[in-house]
Amino acid sequence: MRFILILCCLTGTSLGQPNADEYRVYTEHPRLFLNAQRLRLLKRERTRESMRWRQFELLVRAAAQLPEPGFALSLYFQVTGDEAIGKRAVDWALGSGADLRQLALVYDWCQPLLTPAQSKTLAAKIRRLTDQKSLPTIESRRDRVLAVLSIAGDARHTEESYLRETVEQWWRGQLAPALKDGRVTVPLHELFALLELLHSVRDNVFVDMRDAAPEYFKELPKYQVLGNYPAPLAAPENEYRVPVFKGAGQPNLDRAALARAAGLSMVAYDNNALENQYLQGWLIQDRFMLQGTFGAPYEFLWANPYQPGLSYFQLPILYHNQRSGALFIRSNWEDDAVWFGLYEGEAQLFQDGKITVLKQTGPLATQPKPIPVGDASVLLGRSPMQFPMEGGPVLVLGLKPAHKYLVEADDEELREVETDSVGTLVLEYPADRNAGVRIMEANNASGGT
Repeated sequence: MRFILILCCLTGTSLGQPNADEYRVYTEHPRLFLNAQRLRLLKRERTRESMRWRQFELLVRAAAQLPEPGFALSLYFQVTGDEAIGKRAVDWALGSGADLRQLALVYDWCQPLLTPAQSKTLAAKIRRLTDQKSLPTIESRRDRVLAVLSIAGDARHTEESYLRETVEQWWRGQLAPALKDGRVTVPLHELFALLELLHSVRDNVFVDMRDAAPEYFKELPKYQVLGNYPAPLAAPENEYRVPVFKGAGQPNLDRAALARAAGLSMVAYDNNALENQYLQGWLIQDRFMLQGTFGAPYEFLWANPYQPGLSYFQLPILYHNQRSGALFIRSNWEDDAVWFGLYEGEAQLFQDGKITVLKQTGPLATQPKPIPVGDASVLLGRSPMQFPMEGGPVLVLGLKPAHKYLVEADDEELREVETDSVGTLVLEYPADRNAGVRIMEANNASGGT
């Protein structure tokens, strides 16, 4: 026995603790999101009759038409122990329910209510849906991970191979490197699926997936704040922050709710990170509390009103990812601010509540007129170009990606700079600087072609 204890100390493991590299599940139900700390918080919210709890309870007790009944009803059961509500979730799962993610949550959260026959039937349904061919999306991967985790428990640990493939091949081998070098940008509303993956994997196999892309996750909270249009959208249930989307159509409120849920989940994953504390300050405003039938369960599950946040007014108003080319800037932090974004190749100007998509193809001026965004200027042009500059950041779009250019401002020496992955230059000048600026390709200036 003494030899075993010494061996455990030397190998960094302890008796009774699973090895993370095994990707085996030893945790008890509930396994998904409701760890002991979070469940205590939710039950305290109920005891204190917080706003979030009262709204969630009202919708459930009023038998409102819940878009995700398996998720909402089984969550309510976990917090209250109300078997009648929990059995409604079980009936949905054993009946018409076909959403794999929700089925996994019902199986995990309503386990005390399932008879052996019901548990066997529901597990078989989950396996059948898991085995079906799916789209190669983050949401699909999330759904299958939750499903595998929920029904894990056989002596052969059949969950191990899929979890290992997810972490080591799909994540570390494919998606994380693409996020690191900017080949992939996850839309704000799809981040929630990624955060659910992070939570479920860490809680059950003790792997922090952020380790494969630390810089990406360090910058992510800034993206989650500045990647929203400034003006809130008022809806009957609450106001929404609207995440950036391509085109000039109408915003999708479910996507806006998921973008908020992703932020709340990000804070819950690591509430000590400085960047997440700014994100918490952005999120924890009561007027944006999700109160509709779709969003209220997410709001109750993930929000922590006791977590102090830092004022997002201290964040820079410019976000620029050199690797992906994503760029957002706003004139100030007020709701009526002017906002400019370059997102998935599309340039947008948001002003007076309207989105204008700016043309980047075809002939562009060599003497472009700056578009003011607060103290910053945005220009779309072609090299060689020249323009007047009145201080502050200068964002030059439409150049060649990852290409060297020469920049010369009045009374300054010529300097060489390089565009980002989509052809943008971000030039910084003092606020009181007024000058003419000239930009040309570096190889042309040296006589190249």
